[in-house]
Amino acid sequence: MRLKAQILDEAALGRALMRISHEIAEKNKGVENVVLVGIRRRGEPIARGIRANIEKIENISVPCGSIDIRFYRDDLSPMAEMPEVKRTELPFDVTEKDVILVDDVLYTGRTARAAIEAIFACGRPRSIQLAVLVDRGHRELPIRADYVGKNLPTSRSELVEVRLPEFDGETGVFLMDLTS
Repeated sequence: MRLKAQILDEAALGRALMRISHEIAEKNKGVENVVLVGIRRRGEPIARGIRANIEKIENISVPCGSIDIRFYRDDLSPMAEMPEVKRTELPFDVTEKDVILVDDVLYTGRTARAAIEAIFACGRPRSIQLAVLVDRGHRELPIRADYVGKNLPTSRSELVEVRLPEFDGETGVFLMDLTS
């Protein structure tokens, strides 16, 4: 795998998250009914960043949790061992809330579909919206993000790698070539 390009540095990633935060507050006419749910793994710290931004913008603390979608995936082989499912951490009820699902990269749409199913297992929200840092295209399902930090057309031989301090010790979005 070879680095092709750095797409977002730390400052640009921060600006993208701030823009998404403003858009969430604007589209929902405030955030009184909004809850943020990060999709494990990298969606969690991104959701926390959006929450911090919204608190600065709106002076309101927005509930933030995380959800593990591995049990809801449709691409697990029947021969595979049962996936290790981490605890869903939703310290709030999603019923009648505007749930903002947060993830790092939107690709085929299968992760978003699994997250929607996982949310419905927790209650019946008023709405579910999707916020992603990068939309790279190649959808296999009719899923689109409501909030996008960066649209990045890619080929299937490329990988979008979001690096965050919690996992990688650095912040940025990188385009990798899988054929090298």
